[in-house]
Amino acid sequence: MGRPREFSDHAVVDAAMEVFWEKGYEAATTQDLCARTGLGRGSLYNAFGSKHRLYEEAVRRYAQTKGAAQLAMLAEPGSVRERLREMMLGVIDADLADPGRRGCLALNAATEPSGRTGDVAALVRRQFTDLEQELCHLVTVGQRTGELSADRPPLQVARTFQSAYYGLRVLAKVTDDRSALLDVVEGALAAL
Repeated sequence: MGRPREFSDHAVVDAAMEVFWEKGYEAATTQDLCARTGLGRGSLYNAFGSKHRLYEEAVRRYAQTKGAAQLAMLAEPGSVRERLREMMLGVIDADLADPGRRGCLALNAATEPSGRTGDVAALVRRQFTDLEQELCHLVTVGQRTGELSADRPPLQVARTFQSAYYGLRVLAKVTDDRSALLDVVEGALAAL
């Protein structure tokens, strides 16, 4: 009979998520993962099978925590424009405060070769689709109430806004110019 686990899967995945978020999949070594999680190589592989499987779990955990928090922010009370503004301002604040300028793990995963195939790609697509659907819902509400122009289909408006949002996340990785990032926010809101 094997020894019982003496660690929390969630804690290990959270620690691994931080490594992948900081370094990306390709640059993260097994030694990095062992150092951050506190597990030996054998325990890590026995628990998760492979580095790639642990990466999948980390991307899934990111969606369950950061992605879910983002969607919850959009569900808060207030005008559609204010909710969208708050979401964008929130990521500007978070991204500029992050000394590692990690950005969005899902977006980072989508741009790495390991994130464009298989389960990781499906997880990232699901997170992007969840945001798209929530944005489409908000745009529909805004168009119905007259807060937003109804001259374009809600899905098209949502996709355009989402593109600006993800562009903002990339820009925030490489600039300290808050006013430039705020221009993106105001431009995206004006296009609604």
